[in-house]
Amino acid sequence: MAELKHEKRAPVLDPVERVSEIIFGLIMALSFTGTVSAATAGSEEIRTVMFAALGCNLAWGLVDGVMYLVSLMTERTRNITLLRRVRGAAAAPEAHAIIADAMPGRLGGIVSEKALEEIRLRITALPEPPARGRLGRDDFAGALGVFLIVVLSTFPVVLPFMLFAEVPLAMRVSNAVALVTLFACGFALGRYAGGIPWRSGFAMAAIGVVLVIATIALGG
Repeated sequence: MAELKHEKRAPVLDPVERVSEIIFGLIMALSFTGTVSAATAGSEEIRTVMFAALGCNLAWGLVDGVMYLVSLMTERTRNITLLRRVRGAAAAPEAHAIIADAMPGRLGGIVSEKALEEIRLRITALPEPPARGRLGRDDFAGALGVFLIVVLSTFPVVLPFMLFAEVPLAMRVSNAVALVTLFACGFALGRYAGGIPWRSGFAMAAIGVVLVIATIALGG
């Protein structure tokens, strides 16, 4: 229930969401490159697969960008609704219940009445909210950022097929780059979670090995 009139945009996705988008785009690209047959693939077939991988991630990047905006609008509308419910409560205990119910997890059950009353008073002192949630230039810039995360994650696994004429070599390099990227993503998640980054990195790379083998076995 932050101040709504001059709401400051949060960073585009939190670290977990950003890494998840990268992994998602990477796996989507691998699902295409894994269908390339090292024994029979010709340049035309490879070109078709590469354009298909890029096109798929373009589409999913667009979907994710739009859903980012939908999520923002939904959250802002919810915040406005909660603010009005708190202000319109007949008594302080009713407002406290609304505030506690809106808190994540079990937090609402452990917050004291005094803290809830302080929150209620702060909400009451806020400026009148807009009639509905609105999207600004920063929000569309954020959606573009989400789109680019998904699309750009395609290139690490596609680029080797553009650089190397030999399909087997390109496949090995592509898979190696994908595994390194997965390790980096796992490392970042482990560090963010306060765990052991290198262990998380190897775990994510191991998952990547399984996924690469699965995509090649199922598709190519």
